[in-house]
Amino acid sequence: MMSPRRPAALANGDHRTLRDHLIATAARLVAERGCATLTVRAIAREAGVADGVLYNHFTDKEELLALALHAHVRAAEQALGMPPPRAGEGTVADNLRAYVERALALHGAILPAFDGLTPHSKVLARFAETGGHPAGGLGLRGELREYLEAERTLGRLDPAARVGTAVTMIVGACHEVVLPPAFRGGGEPAGPPPEGFAADLAATVLSGIAARP
Repeated sequence: MMSPRRPAALANGDHRTLRDHLIATAARLVAERGCATLTVRAIAREAGVADGVLYNHFTDKEELLALALHAHVRAAEQALGMPPPRAGEGTVADNLRAYVERALALHGAILPAFDGLTPHSKVLARFAETGGHPAGGLGLRGELREYLEAERTLGRLDPAARVGTAVTMIVGACHEVVLPPAFRGGGEPAGPPPEGFAADLAATVLSGIAARP
């Protein structure tokens, strides 16, 4: 029995399926150009296939773009090489500082790809359905909440600590640093955060700002 003929778009030694090749191609274009203006024709030409081939493997353009965004986020996480902090290791203050630095770096890496996508709600909805958010689909908010809840269980945080509120403060502060440049358009990454921002934020969340008796 003859083996099935390999698609011409795949180079010798490339053992991916054509579907995986199309996702990888779209992900590369998303990283280079962003997602909002990416067309089926541009993806097909880059992948070396006819435009209609994409619809043999995906329900619509939105599905392909969502999967490409998912792959882009995963690649950005891997490239950072910054694993999340683990409960019970190091100090909570140092772990929170490391978390903030990681969140800022990851947002800076992936945000340009999402520039201009707000009107494209179908792509964003499909992206959410794929579990494409960072931290294995948990998202940075969910990942931090799990970490703080584990630290509270270990007794390294106040038993009455309002973990959800702390998460909102930290993630919201990261967004405040990263998101405003995106609103100016152009898909440019955010600049570096203020010096000492991560350590100051971690210390403020842990100690509060009320006067001591």
